[in-house]
Amino acid sequence: ADYSQLGFSLRSNIFQDGPLESQSLMKESYTPDVIQKAIWDPKNWHGRRTDELGKWHQKNALNLNLQKAFEDKYG
Repeated sequence: ADYSQLGFSLRSNIFQDGPLESQSLMKESYTPDVIQKAIWDPKNWHGRRTDELGKWHQKNALNLNLQKAFEDKYG
């Protein structure tokens, strides 16, 4: 019953769209020159290089697999 009521509401367009212009906390907090100077580097993610992050994920996956194997073998 809830799903049919939700479907009816969606078909009836009771839920209106969001605002056409989105608001950004960064745009509201800083002046335009700060935003223009900000350079987004896809290879640098929060101070870490993505290949370092990839290596960490590989090591983490190996560690999790090793822990699971130990638990299966030794209980």
